[in-house]
This record gives sequence, C-alpha cells and structure tokens, in this order.
Amino acid sequence: MAAPKPRSSSGRSTPLRDSSESEKMEVTGSWDALDWTIEPVSRSVSRSVSRVQLECLLEAEQVEVEGYGVVLANTDEAGTLIVTNFRLLFLSEGTRNVIALGTIPLATIEKFNKIAVKNQSTPRQSDKTPSRRLLQVIGKDMRIIVFGFRPKTRQRRAVFNALLKCTKPASLWDLYAFVSGPSKFNNTNPKVRLLNEYLRLLGKGSLHASMNMIEGGSFTFSNDLWRISSINSSYTMCQSYPFALIVPKSITDDEVLQASNFRARGRLPVVTWCHPKTGAVLARSSQPLVGIMMNMRSNTDEKIVAALCAQLTGTRGKRRKLYIADARPRKNALANGAMGGGSESSSNYFQSEIVFFGIDNIHAMRESFARLRDYLDTHGAASSDGMSSFLRHGGWTWGGGNLSSMSASVSTLGDSGWLIHVQSVLAGSAWIAARVALESASVLVHCSDGWDRTTQLISLANLLLDPYYRTVTGFQALIEKDWLAFGHPFADRVGMPTVTGSCSIPSELTRQSSTGSIQSSPMRQPSASFTSQPPTAHAQNNYSPIFLQWVDCVSQLLRMYPFAFEFSSAFLVDLVDCVLSCRFGNFFCNSEKERQQCGVPEACGCMWAYLADLRASKGSSHVHYNYFYDPLKHDGPILPPAAALAPTLWPQFHLRWACPSEAQAGDVEAQFRKMDIKFSELQKEKEAAERKAKEITAVMELLSSDLQNEKQVSSSAMILAKRASKESEAIKRAIQSLGCKAHFSSSGDCTVDVESSQIEPPLKSSFSSRREADGAVQRDDKSDLSVSITVMADDVVSSNPIDRVCETLCPLRMRDGGCRWPDAGCAQLGSQFVGLKANYEAFDKLSIYDSYFQPN
Repeated sequence: MAAPKPRSSSGRSTPLRDSSESEKMEVTGSWDALDWTIEPVSRSVSRSVSRVQLECLLEAEQVEVEGYGVVLANTDEAGTLIVTNFRLLFLSEGTRNVIALGTIPLATIEKFNKIAVKNQSTPRQSDKTPSRRLLQVIGKDMRIIVFGFRPKTRQRRAVFNALLKCTKPASLWDLYAFVSGPSKFNNTNPKVRLLNEYLRLLGKGSLHASMNMIEGGSFTFSNDLWRISSINSSYTMCQSYPFALIVPKSITDDEVLQASNFRARGRLPVVTWCHPKTGAVLARSSQPLVGIMMNMRSNTDEKIVAALCAQLTGTRGKRRKLYIADARPRKNALANGAMGGGSESSSNYFQSEIVFFGIDNIHAMRESFARLRDYLDTHGAASSDGMSSFLRHGGWTWGGGNLSSMSASVSTLGDSGWLIHVQSVLAGSAWIAARVALESASVLVHCSDGWDRTTQLISLANLLLDPYYRTVTGFQALIEKDWLAFGHPFADRVGMPTVTGSCSIPSELTRQSSTGSIQSSPMRQPSASFTSQPPTAHAQNNYSPIFLQWVDCVSQLLRMYPFAFEFSSAFLVDLVDCVLSCRFGNFFCNSEKERQQCGVPEACGCMWAYLADLRASKGSSHVHYNYFYDPLKHDGPILPPAAALAPTLWPQFHLRWACPSEAQAGDVEAQFRKMDIKFSELQKEKEAAERKAKEITAVMELLSSDLQNEKQVSSSAMILAKRASKESEAIKRAIQSLGCKAHFSSSGDCTVDVESSQIEPPLKSSFSSRREADGAVQRDDKSDLSVSITVMADDVVSSNPIDRVCETLCPLRMRDGGCRWPDAGCAQLGSQFVGLKANYEAFDKLSIYDSYFQPN
C-alpha cells in the first residue's frame, strides 16, 4: 500500500484582527489582575503577520489561522499566536522572535480547553465587564500553557476551531510528515538496519544486509547456537513481530509456527540479544495462554524455552539456568488467567525460576505522569495561571511557611508515583543484567502483550550489558530493534492516527486533574474542552507515556555513569521531542508491518538523519555528544547496585518549562562544554599563530638567502670595481705619457686633451668611457676624435719586448710599423704601456708635424 503524494497548500491564512478592533493589553502577574483596556494603537502594531515573510516556518508548513494581541499567561508576554499545519506558533509582539514556551507541535498537544474567567469589578460595572477569554493547552512534554485573548474579537474561537481541525486529521496521510515529504532527510529501509544488527549479534558483522538480500529471502544466517528465521517475512505468523527473528538453531520453522499459538498475539519467545562469549541470551515474548485453571501447556513452547538454556561454555553437560521475568505484579498475572492469559509454572519449564517485578500497567503510568505535570505547573516558576509559586498560599512559598503545608507540598511529588515507577523499571533491568553478566544465565522477559513493560526492561538490560548500545549509533539500533521492530504500539501510546482507524486518533482519559491549578480557582469556569484525540472507550485505554518513561530511565543511568554514554541528556530531550512532534515517520503506526504497508520509510523524513545532520554541523563539539564519554572506562557491562537506583527528576526535561533557570543550573556538562569550546578556540588561535610563525620563518630564510646572493654579487662588483680602477690608472698613465691630459670623473666619463703642436691651438677631444662587464672601455666621441681602448689583464704580456711598445697607443708609430722617435721614452719604458691596444685609425686623424721633433 503506497502512501499518497504530499498535497500542496496555498498557504493562505485567516486574519482575525480588524483595525477597528485594535486594543492595547496591560498584564500583571496574576489572573485575578489580568485585564485589557480598549485603546487605539498605531497601524504598525496591527500589521498582519501573514504579510511578513515568516522565516521560522519549516518546509511545507502553512499558516492556518493567526491571532493578534494574545498574551502568554505563563510569562506575561504579548504576541501573535499562529496555528499552522504542524504546530502552534507564538511570536513576540515586539521582536517577532519565536517564544519556545508558547510554541508546541500539534501532535504534542494532549488536550486543550476554552476557559472563561469573570473579572472582579464594582457593582456598577458588573454587567459591563466582559469575561476573560482563555485557552489552556496541555502538552505531552510536561507543559501546561494558557493564552489570553481580547474580548469581542472571536480570535479564541477561530484558534480553537483550527486546533480541532489540525489536531484531528482525517487520515494518517494528512499528518505534516507526509505533507512535507522526506526532503533532505531520506530514510533507508529500517529492515536493512535491523538485519545488520542481527548479523552483529550473531558475530557476522563483516556481512552487510541489502534489500536484494531481504527480497530474495537469503538472510537466514546462523552461528553455532542461533539462526535467523524468515518464518514471519510476510507477517502472517505475528503481525506485531518483525520480518526476521532470531531463534535457537535446533528449532525448526514448523515448531516456531506451532509455538506461536500458545502465546498472546502470537508473540512467541525469540532471542533479542546474545552474549558473544558465554552464549547467554535475553529473550522476550508475551504471556502464555495457560487458561483460567493455569493448566494449559505447549510442548513446542517448552522446547523453545528450554533451547534458550544452551550448554554452558567450558562445562561438561551442565546447562545454564533460565529466569522467566514477569514484569507484572503477581496478582495481575493471576487476574489475566481469567481472560485466558497468566504466567508460566516453573515445574513445566526445565531448570527455570519465575520472578515477578511488580511494575504497574500503562493506566497507572498515564495517571502518574499527569499528576507529576500538575505538580510542576503548580509549584514551578512559570505557572500556567500566571502566578509565581512564591506568591501562592498567603504570599509565601511552600504554604506560607506553615510546616504542615510545606510537607503536603513536598509529598505531592512523591504522591505522583512517577519516580517510584522509574525506580521499578531500573531495578528490574539491573536485576536482569546482573543475572546474565554474573551467572551467565538466560532470561526470558514478558508482561501481558510483551510490548510495553517487556520492551522497557529488555532495552534497558541491553543498554547495561552491551557498550555498543551506549554509543549514538548503537542507541539508534537498540530503539529500532526492541521498540520499533518488536511492535511497541507508538500510534496508540503517543496518540497518533492509526492505519486501521485513520479517521480517529487514540485518546487520553478526560480527567479533572489535567486542568491543574486552573481548576482550583472558583473564578475559572470551563466553557468547553477537547482532547486532541476523540474520547472513545478503546482509545482511552491506550495512551500512555511508556517510551518517555524509558528515556527517563536512560537519563538516570546517564546521571549515574557519565563516562559510559557517548550521547548527552540534550540528545535524549531532542529525541523525545521528535517522537512526540510527529515531524518524522520513524515512530508512526503500531508495528513494522503497518509502516511498510503505508510506505512510511519512503514517504516521510527520517528522524535519525535529521539528528545526524544536527551533529554534523558542529562535529564532536555538538551538544548531543557527552563530553565525559570514555569508552575504555566502561568497556563491559555496568551493573548498578540497588542503593544507587534512587531516581530524581530529570531537570533538562521535567523542569525546562516550569523552572527553566533551574533546569540548567548546576549542569556540569554545560559548563565543561563552554570551557572546552573556549579551549578549542584558543587551540585554533595557537595553531594559526604557529602557522604564521612558520610562514615568517620561511620568509626570513628566503630573505637571508637573497641577502647572501646580494653579498656575493656585491663582492663580485667590488672586485670588478678594483679591477676597473687599476685599468683606469693604466689608461691614464698611457695617455699622459703621450703628452695628453686625461680627466676621469666619478661617473666613469673621461675627458682627454691632446696638444698637436706649439703653433696651432691645442686640439681638445672629449669622449666618455663606459666599462663593460668584460673589461672593455668604450668612448663616445664628442668632436672629431674617436678613440677605442681595450684594456687587457696585467698577466697577458706579449713575448716580444718590441711588440709591447709597438702595440701601445703611440702617435709616432708609422704605418709600416716603424717608429719616428726611436729614442722616445716609450721605447725605453715600454713596460708602463703593457696591456694596452690602440685604435690606430683614430690616431691617424691626428697631424704630427716634423717641427714637433725639431730642437728648439
């Protein structure tokens, strides 16, 4: 049966406020003083929220009705009340921020009432003063909230009618989870995850299940003692059991089918956990159908139970002991015999012992939860009637200081019985875990139907025995195995639409205590009330906070063993909120069969994917992770002694609405988390500083290398400069020896004056020289003389002494190679011209007269 496609909605809302009805609200701390006065307000205040883009709306969430100028009595906050297809949304009047206390998912609402309160007035105004219009909303998450509406606006009626419509969907597929679809939180088929957990229990974790394996029926794996049976793959043997079951290897499928007829609703004994070393198992079932005379028996049932007591490892023929733990009080078990049920007889089951835990049924849990909720609302800091507990009973807390009144107030918590019930579940689970861990015994657990108290005990015992279930991933596997796969009726217990009666929703008993302190005032006159589920006789008996109570037990273990759990208390709170809100489809319907028929895994989002996405946003620093978790500290079973099983209120859940400040006070984990976040920030800053230091060091090394190169270049330049200086001096001496005057400037320019004769005026020739890297000096002629002189190294000397003179720059050198002045000093002191070569074509332009050589 495939689920229908999500229906689109226009998103149009119904505004409830006219500009002519704008009023200003003045609120004090008590309902007796709560009053409204009619006074004009600015148009900016009366702006419709429907015209504003509401960023707080979820995907596919559509506004149904809006109410303006509504006051939240618990905190005296004024704002806008919006009913959507998913929740009741309360926005602050000024900031438009979502007020958490006044915002509650529609599926979390257990009951809502219309209440009219008469104002206290003078005799002259008694006929004119209108009654105060109140709407009380009672939630399944421990809160009672009251909204006040302005009179003569009909806003309360519109909101009430919208709640009637939205909290009572015509069918299962009208729930928000189907309308919104899976979105990005896609859900893999839970049958695959269940089979993977079975493979882990059988020691075959290396194998991985798949839908092809399940559809082909090739998942019947086994080990030496146990096997996976496919006898219930079509849910014909037991509609509330999963498609695959772990049974003793020695038991055939025919025997399994025959044994199911002896247990209530066909829930025969099957293995839910097995010890990897000792072979001891935890098994579950429903009550046996022994009849009113307690004399009915089943050989196949006794054979299956006996097979749970496999031979002890390392012993010769010695069988382990079997405990049959009946979660009910003994008298209740005997009373069920009148309806064909009852309990086992130890004489019929070999080497067994019957133990009764005395845990009350779902009706007692429901009433206990309601009394606890009323107690917290009455004595909390944020009471639903707007009065602080410090102002109650004569102007002082705890009964005006009267000792008897104080004792009565304190005893109210104990009278609720909630903590006693939690302690009973904890003690029973610890006893079961101790039998398996210390005695290597097997334990079969059941109650009447085997899906409420049995599930609580089995899953808690698993949590105590197996460290894997104390991780985030293992905790998910535990819930999907023992709660979802084995058929805890979530639709009935939480109050959701069912498949068999999709037009009706299970109801909670109509009771006077549910109205809490509102009913205690003679001024409060209920005008109408409605439970979020129709009050049918069958539905009244089904609603009960069984799963919430189990999570409460887990929180108690987390408080006692803070190092043993990977997840935190905040994770448990978010888990409960997701289950109660019906935002995701994981906990819809009453069994695995119903969820598969409705196509829930494909049509709805997955809660586990949503929670994983939250954790992925901040990694290991997310609030869902327990900062104290140390897997090595508790790598085996944890066995709390009886003296340590004294429960307390779960502050993060029980007190978060009534006493929000106290709910987080003294939370060591929260303080440690802040310190760890600060340490992480400092660690990141340190790492950034270290990276910066490394970068600076690398730059310094690079600069040092460049500096060394510059030094080498500078040293080479100095050598060249010294060499060029020597060459300049040599050139200067050579030119001066020719009777010329040479002037060298610091820029490298050279000016040469050449005197040709005594008669003609002296001929000046100016040229510039620039030294190249190869030692060559080039001169740029500035007149009619161009001289190019190449300087050679001092060690390059001609082998012929005459060539040393002839190769020098000499104006007396003839073209045929002879010399006009053989007695010249250049011929005698040729060493000073060594290394010089002249451009003779340039000197040919000079005129040398014979008179120059004539004596005076």
